[in-house]
Amino acid sequence: MLLRNLNFHRFQCGFTPGSIQYFRIVFKHTSEINKYIFLVFRVSRSSSNVPLPDAQQSSDESVSDKQVKPERKSVVPSNSRFIYPEFLPDPKMEWRNSLREKLERMDMIQRRKHIDIPEFYVGSIMAVSSSNPHAPNKATRFVGICIQRLGCGLRANFTLRNVIKHIGTEMKYQLYDPTIQKIEVLRLEKRLDDELLYLRDAPNEYSTFDENMEAEYLPEGSPVPVNPLMVKLKPRPWRARWERKDMKGLADLGLEERFYERAKELATPWEKYDLMKQYRKTIPEEEQKEIFAEVYSELHEVEVMRKKMKRKKVFIKPTKNV
Repeated sequence: MLLRNLNFHRFQCGFTPGSIQYFRIVFKHTSEINKYIFLVFRVSRSSSNVPLPDAQQSSDESVSDKQVKPERKSVVPSNSRFIYPEFLPDPKMEWRNSLREKLERMDMIQRRKHIDIPEFYVGSIMAVSSSNPHAPNKATRFVGICIQRLGCGLRANFTLRNVIKHIGTEMKYQLYDPTIQKIEVLRLEKRLDDELLYLRDAPNEYSTFDENMEAEYLPEGSPVPVNPLMVKLKPRPWRARWERKDMKGLADLGLEERFYERAKELATPWEKYDLMKQYRKTIPEEEQKEIFAEVYSELHEVEVMRKKMKRKKVFIKPTKNV
């Protein structure tokens, strides 16, 4: 009823320095009392050349400060996609299933509550203890360097390599395999490449590690070191054409010039500018934030609980000597 008794009287508009446009519409009441009712509408715009008066501008800014709420900062670390890469789904759209992915994430969190899966990267030296019914102690422990990490969800896996009795030995483990009893990181570090498969064609000294190697601990909060070791390969033949792959951790291969010329002919340097190809191979950043916002709180609780358990194990209650 009030709007029916109002007649359009005056229209004003203007922009504040904060790129917010205010439309001030003044209606005149038709009753005997000549009063003005001001209705203010706030519409966001990018720029304008019509400023408001100082009194109106100050009042409008106070209203806008009350209405605009500050955004909450995300507590999810920016490096979560490197620490927990298996929580990101497969980027291929034909293999995507939102329900299956959500159920897998729930299963992975439950598995992490039963076993400590530490942070590790390709190039880290690890020790994995798994149950084996044919072993004397019903369990086996393998020490090696991580040369590959693949897969997503419950299909995530990693490969360890070591030279045992002059024989190169590799073990491939499913990260969430229930037969795994313990995963230890003896030396946390990175290498220059995302895969170290060329260690198969390298001398044994690059892949030999002591089975009784003791763990090297890094101070909490310190960055993960990058090992700049350059690997010298054995003479050809190799298991792959390493001169055609952009490997930063390989030393001079010592090949003839014709091998490098052929590698240049087959190279595709323009692919790094193909944005659509990169888009198909990755998960959008917005979707990554949604996934880690969903699981990080529970992962953080599991990590805190693990730290408390470690402190209890380290602490030894003193006893009185009689």
